[in-house]
Amino acid sequence: MRMVWFALGAMALVLAALGVVLPVLPTTPFVILAAFAFGKSSPRLHAWLLRSKLFGGMIAQWEAHGVIPRRVKWLACSMMFAVLAFSIYAQAPRTVLIAQVIGITLGAAYVLSRPSVPDFATQNNDI
Repeated sequence: MRMVWFALGAMALVLAALGVVLPVLPTTPFVILAAFAFGKSSPRLHAWLLRSKLFGGMIAQWEAHGVIPRRVKWLACSMMFAVLAFSIYAQAPRTVLIAQVIGITLGAAYVLSRPSVPDFATQNNDI
């Protein structure tokens, strides 16, 4: 099973890397998925991702509190909108546009529903 988790983590990391240069692919969910999969298969790669200057803080916040920082939310939603706007401009087929609207709506709703900062009041037993 470790090999399956490792393969999933590697695939997610490749997709995240592509997402850095292709606005069609979201980077953040793939990085989080890679961290989760590497946490199950390779503690060394999981630790490497946590030490990453680019992704380490985001992964640590997600793992500890389920947090997606406001800046990342804004960027993710902006990229989703830009892809949809380009598809409309490029006159993509109606079925493609409908699929994109559904996917983008669901993706944006999930990203926006996550907290932007840790909610320590509900997680602290002393309060």
